[in-house]
Amino acid sequence: MDIVITYVDGLDPEWQKDYEQYTNTPIMQKRFRNWGLLPYLMRGIEENMSFIRKVHLVVSHQSQVPEWVNRDEVNVVLHKDIIPAEYLPTFNSNTIETHLHRIEGLDEEYLYFNDDIFPVAKCSPEDFFRQGKGVIGISRHLFATGMFKKICRNSDALARRALGIKKSCFFLRPQHICAPMLRSECERLYMTIREEILATLSRTRTEKNVTQYMFTNYLYLQGKIINERISRRHFSVAVASPKSMCRAIEQPSRKLICINDVKISEERYATMHRMLHETFQKRFPRKSKYEI
Repeated sequence: MDIVITYVDGLDPEWQKDYEQYTNTPIMQKRFRNWGLLPYLMRGIEENMSFIRKVHLVVSHQSQVPEWVNRDEVNVVLHKDIIPAEYLPTFNSNTIETHLHRIEGLDEEYLYFNDDIFPVAKCSPEDFFRQGKGVIGISRHLFATGMFKKICRNSDALARRALGIKKSCFFLRPQHICAPMLRSECERLYMTIREEILATLSRTRTEKNVTQYMFTNYLYLQGKIINERISRRHFSVAVASPKSMCRAIEQPSRKLICINDVKISEERYATMHRMLHETFQKRFPRKSKYEI
């Protein structure tokens, strides 16, 4: 089993230059802000997910790779390695997510991680895959209000189209956590409706996009997902108290935590940044093999 992590450093001058040149959209601080917590994600993987075969770090440029990354242990994947050139550069996670299965050497079973997900307690392979099926919670929704839910509906519709299933008035939405994927099934879906997928791609997020939920829904509709929630806690930095987040890291009641960045004041960001770094460093004090 592999892990694929998508990562963006919004302070990288090369990335900023491309963003300014190719978009007319102001940089969304909450989407591209770098909290500097990636080392602790790597340490959590080594300590709590020892069954992982390989970690793949997906970035836009070589300049995005932190200097501390041990490239002997981390496979650095550039956008150009997996995404057709005519759609680059891209600043849209949806465009990136629809091409992760094209990583060379990727294991058949892999987990897609955002860089805000952290393994804080011991995990087992069966938490994510059992007898060739992925494990994740799936819910049904009727109303698609707002851009993100519209993208979720689009993703469900394309998964059904690839399987020849009639579009439903309800759409499926996987649990917001790491996603279990089967590479061969992702490739089959992509090749079945390749032109439809390519038609949804854009440099920045729009309502016509699809997300990686398309692949999860495709698996679920074939009976290849076990509908069981992965053990996790979700925190929004806008409403969660720093103490509660730190307690979940030091004394976890769930195996994974997700720390979701949203728009907050600089003062709150500074406080949370300091407390999270101190707590993660206390919880994972030793460098992992993924660090130099």
